[in-house]
Amino acid sequence: MILLDIFTTFARIGSLTFGGGYAMLPMMQEELVKKRKWVSEEEIIDYYAIGQSTPGIIAINTATFVGYKLKGVIGAIVASLGMVFPSLVIISIIAAFFQKFQDYTIVQNAFGGIRVAVIALILNTIINMWKKSVKDYIGVIVFLISFLGVALIDISPVIVIIISFAVGNIIKLNKADSK
Repeated sequence: MILLDIFTTFARIGSLTFGGGYAMLPMMQEELVKKRKWVSEEEIIDYYAIGQSTPGIIAINTATFVGYKLKGVIGAIVASLGMVFPSLVIISIIAAFFQKFQDYTIVQNAFGGIRVAVIALILNTIINMWKKSVKDYIGVIVFLISFLGVALIDISPVIVIIISFAVGNIIKLNKADSK
């Protein structure tokens, strides 16, 4: 049953990753593109971009898009619930016991290690997305301007995505006209 498969796949992703939406992206890419072949590399990158620019958490937004692609509205709901359910359970358990254990050195060290691993996972996602998306010097320029705009000037990612969309389309139209 595909709906159960959608729910369990996203529940597994949601339960096995720490660090929020960006940390889930490598596992989503592995599971959804390579293993299950539910979406292509290009589609998952598009879903990440749209998921980043829409309100909400990127991993849940991406799950919603994939679920919708597979089974329409019900697939979107099931995928979203699958992604959220483990976090809800885990956070409820942690909240019940965290104050009793938060001062233990082993707990502090565990969270420190998890933070480092999350950074590595996010960096891996960036590298994979770079390889699939940046194909020429124009892509490098758009990337650098986008990165500097978001990181240094604090421009909204939504504005950067809209401008990048427009630039990409203008460049594609100019290339098509010159042929």
